[in-house]
Amino acid sequence: MSRQYDVVLLGASGFTGALTAEYLAKNAPADLTWAVAGRNKAKLEGFGKDVLYADVTDPKSLKNLAESTRIVITTVGPYIQYGEQVVAACADAGTDYLDLTGESEFVDRMYVRYHERAVQTGARLIHACGFDSIPYDLGVQFTVEQLPERVPIQVDGLVRAGGRPSGGTFQTVITGLSRPKQHLEAHRARRRAELRPEGRSAKAVRGRLHRQQGFWAVPLPTIDPQIVGYSARLLDRYGPDFRYSHYAVVRRLPMVAGGIGGMALLTVAAQLPPARKALLNRLKSGEGPSPERRAESWFNVRFVGRGGGKQVITEVAGGDPGYDETAKMLGESALCLALDDLPETAGQTTTAAAMGPALRNRLTNAGMTFATLSTDQY
Repeated sequence: MSRQYDVVLLGASGFTGALTAEYLAKNAPADLTWAVAGRNKAKLEGFGKDVLYADVTDPKSLKNLAESTRIVITTVGPYIQYGEQVVAACADAGTDYLDLTGESEFVDRMYVRYHERAVQTGARLIHACGFDSIPYDLGVQFTVEQLPERVPIQVDGLVRAGGRPSGGTFQTVITGLSRPKQHLEAHRARRRAELRPEGRSAKAVRGRLHRQQGFWAVPLPTIDPQIVGYSARLLDRYGPDFRYSHYAVVRRLPMVAGGIGGMALLTVAAQLPPARKALLNRLKSGEGPSPERRAESWFNVRFVGRGGGKQVITEVAGGDPGYDETAKMLGESALCLALDDLPETAGQTTTAAAMGPALRNRLTNAGMTFATLSTDQY
């Protein structure tokens, strides 16, 4: 496509958006043309890039934005409130789309409404390009690649992290907990609309509380298994019968009980408008910790994969998951789409299906680790 820009970042005045802009400024090659966009152009002048007007409530401005660039990145959430018109504009314009959503309802609704249009125009709509869900999507793919082909495969993801969740992530969690009925409706509509692979089965399976790898593994109900399952349905390499289960891991059982109890209270509070409003005001989108606190944060995800009599244990690890690494993952996703030789894909897809090893190599070069810890027969 011949467009004025390679990449436009929408939402650079927010906390994570600003970190993403800083990452692109440091790491984009000189011949990559990129700009920032938003409602308040004055707030964006400090980035030293072209500034475009775009308002997520103004479809015309989003149409102009999508038609001006090959790739749109948006960090404006919660996406269930502010994301749909951006997706619609990109799908119509044949423009690639990247976001940071962890909202499974949003992803399902966007598939039903815009996947086919994006297939027609050639747009790649890629959600969850940060800590949700790149470490798991690419980590599972890395694990599967080391197992035999054309055999049933089971992978467990075991997540540990130290750091403060982002304001956007917190807003996403509370918003999601407050919409169980809408979430279920969107999921069912997606299941009716999505074509399933012929002769293969690939899905996420809710696990159970158990001991694994020296920890208590607690089923983790995030968007990540949904993304991994979709990648597995898109890619034949995941085998004829693929299953993925997703867990948080902790060392002591009392921490499990406390976490489950806290989540139950949060779920109840999210259903009550006054309590929900109070929770949302505690940590707002666009807020985040200091560089010093982020420097102390980390994440580690271990994958245990089994198939064809072989077991492989891999690990994906990095620094601050909620901010610095998320900005890195989002920025490198855009650079990968803009610059790398990638498979032909269109419609709503995933980082594993659209970028796979190319993005993994970029992230490894940028400081994240993808390591194989052991391989055994079982």
